[in-house]
Amino acid sequence: MSNLQSLTQVRGQMIRSGYRPQVSVSVSVTLSVSLSLSLSISGDSPSTLIFSVHLTLCVCTKKMMGTWKKTQISQITGAQLISQNSACGRNLRKNQLGAVIFGCKNATIKECLSKQLFGLPAQHFSYVKNIDPGLPLFLFNYSDRKLHGIFEAASYGRMYIDPYGWTTDGSERTQYPAQVQIRVRLQCQPLSEDKFRPVIADNYYTHNHFWFELDHEQTSKLISLLSSLAISSGKSAPHGTLKWKTVSQSLPSGETSKMHESEIEHSTHSSRKSDSTENDLSLDGCMQPLDTQHPVEMKAKQDEKNDIIIKLKELSLNLESQDLSLDNNGNDIPDLSIENGSTETSVDLDKKEETPGLQSEPQYSIAQLVQEVKELTNFKKIQAERNSYLEQKLIEAEMEIQHLKDRFSLLEYACDIPNCPTPVEDEETVTESKDELHLDPKDSFFLIGGFDGKSWLATMNMYCTSQNVVKSLKPMSSVRSYASVVRLNDEIYVFGGGNGCVWYDTVESYNPVHGNWTLCPSLNQKKGSLSGVALDNKIFAVGGGNGVNCFSDVEMLDLDIGGWIPTRSMLHKRFALAAVELNGVLYATGGFDGNDYLNSAERFDPREHSWTKIPNMNVKRGCHSLVVLNEKLYALGGFDGDKMIPSIEVFDPRLGAWTMGEPMNHPRGYSAAAVVNESIYMIGGVVAGEDIVDTVETYKEGEEWQVAFTTAAVKRCFASAIACSHG
Repeated sequence: MSNLQSLTQVRGQMIRSGYRPQVSVSVSVTLSVSLSLSLSISGDSPSTLIFSVHLTLCVCTKKMMGTWKKTQISQITGAQLISQNSACGRNLRKNQLGAVIFGCKNATIKECLSKQLFGLPAQHFSYVKNIDPGLPLFLFNYSDRKLHGIFEAASYGRMYIDPYGWTTDGSERTQYPAQVQIRVRLQCQPLSEDKFRPVIADNYYTHNHFWFELDHEQTSKLISLLSSLAISSGKSAPHGTLKWKTVSQSLPSGETSKMHESEIEHSTHSSRKSDSTENDLSLDGCMQPLDTQHPVEMKAKQDEKNDIIIKLKELSLNLESQDLSLDNNGNDIPDLSIENGSTETSVDLDKKEETPGLQSEPQYSIAQLVQEVKELTNFKKIQAERNSYLEQKLIEAEMEIQHLKDRFSLLEYACDIPNCPTPVEDEETVTESKDELHLDPKDSFFLIGGFDGKSWLATMNMYCTSQNVVKSLKPMSSVRSYASVVRLNDEIYVFGGGNGCVWYDTVESYNPVHGNWTLCPSLNQKKGSLSGVALDNKIFAVGGGNGVNCFSDVEMLDLDIGGWIPTRSMLHKRFALAAVELNGVLYATGGFDGNDYLNSAERFDPREHSWTKIPNMNVKRGCHSLVVLNEKLYALGGFDGDKMIPSIEVFDPRLGAWTMGEPMNHPRGYSAAAVVNESIYMIGGVVAGEDIVDTVETYKEGEEWQVAFTTAAVKRCFASAIACSHG
């Protein structure tokens, strides 16, 4: 439904080269119930309730962070870089969600409007499920980048309302199952992007991509802006405005795919007046304020209730005229009501009058009729509970699938599945092996986790710079990206980050000697896009965010105590920052504070137990890398709030100033960086737009940047890297 959105936050990654078996898991649940009353409450055929769930394994890559503008790259279903998610977005709570923007193109907007149905890829269900009837909705057309509205939800957000929507002849299941039925609240002229962009500026994470979840303040401003462009009922729609037939009411779940396809056309003339007997209304007639919409339908529903009561009274009089003893039932007619959202019932007077059996059975009283309706209502309540239970089971199934995906990496390792060599530019080979390669740790660095454009990774690789080979090591216990990595006491600690759907507070360490991973005490709160430093036999977790807040917090792991302890916070909130240790002092640079990208930097001296501001960098940057080379700090690449940049800045603590260094050959952010043998290595990352970098660049002081090699083996982002040894 929407275009591919860019990749998000900190650290690059790399998938093991060669053949990788694919894992596919499918869960299907179907519940079918037929209801019918012996007394003809509805002249229609018995109601049939169908609940169908279909799930195909995919790696959830829905963006977790929603408030960090222009910094994160989401994913969407399709033949594109990432499949979106999910669930994913700003992770606003249900009471914080003010509206949702759905996406379309010129090729799909017609079906959206004719079926009165919006949809997104499955991973977006994390917030689509929070949609209740009446919630404001908007429709963004990626083809002309205009925002249409104002719509509102006519149903709850559910999966697979129309399992075959936006497909060719219904030949395959929809790629946009997170769906909601809609109705028009107010017809407005579409807004161009330059008009609505300032309203939702905080949702932009790249120049052209933004999160679809809106808070109440954004919703209010956007509705106000669109309302100022409302089209009155007597005013012709602008040239090129879409026209479609209205549907008298939202269809129940499962029936959307059967609905009559309404005619849609791009009007090249002013809207024409429709005959009063026709159902084909122009956009002007279809889009109207909520309080005046479908008056005939509202009146019909009220008439149905009145008809039921009138007919019951007639039945009572008829029974009394036949000397039937109905004294306890005939005079006290309860007020019947049908719950909103439940199956509608109506009384067909003609059919009831033609049913002689009803009047000939004196034992069939009005009380029995009332009881039948109550039973139906109770059954509907039970059915709703069952549906809720099945939805919960679906969510659990998705989590289980993700867990199976995590374990698959471990299974690959245990089974010693061979991998094909991957060629590099100089026709040498990057080889993945476990026992045959014996690499010198002094010439190598570890590359951990990340995202390769298709999958979130749990991999642990060792890259030897002198032999130009990659060795596969035992993977982590679960996929992990946006994490931080440090070395302490010859073990590698990886903490925080996430799996594309949720943030982690988990910590695990790798022992290079024994080749195994061990779980460690968890952080005090879940966070990603943080940075880490080892100092004075302790580990410091610095900054980061959780999808709602950016943190200035600093946590310290004391192995003697066996837990994380809050310590002195930074002067600024910093999400997607970079931090290092130099001569016993911790340095933190750049990042995003929730409002803007930062060029500020600060230092923490444990002896003073306080943070101190140091000179600002020359360029704002977040999701960058920071390394130490020859007693100097190197800030590498990153995102400046508008684009990825190749620039380098160098800070010499002895001079107390930042100077511009030799720029890289490629702009990149979310890269992994390590220093080996007095050379800086930049691995993977994201270049301008949505491309993942598949090159490794190296730099030695006094020389220019050089491309070490280009290969799919290092095509990853959001990963972490660290030298294998201190030397």
